[in-house]
Amino acid sequence: MSKVPKYKIKSRIWITTDEGTFLGAGRITLLEAIETYGSISKAAKSMKMSYKKAWGLVNSINSQSKEPIVRPITGGKNGGGSSVSEAGKKAILLFKKLDEENRMLLDEKIKNLDF
Repeated sequence: MSKVPKYKIKSRIWITTDEGTFLGAGRITLLEAIETYGSISKAAKSMKMSYKKAWGLVNSINSQSKEPIVRPITGGKNGGGSSVSEAGKKAILLFKKLDEENRMLLDEKIKNLDF
């Protein structure tokens, strides 16, 4: 008698515009790292990503948003950095909620499949 496998459906969410990807799991991880480290450079390093790539992603996100998602912090004793705006924090929460709802929907759908 063979073991009955437990099936799963995997899916990834991307929010796009006519310009391309606006938000996806990797971009959300980058935004969270910027929020944690207060710097695009430090966030990129924590993700083993080049600063150039991280800056490009942040620039892409900001250019597709109604208002800045990541804002520069100028000067100060530490020489500045970056912060995630309130709009950015809202975007992170909404993306995570969409992702979780998608996962829950697919988990429910797989229960109804009979292979």
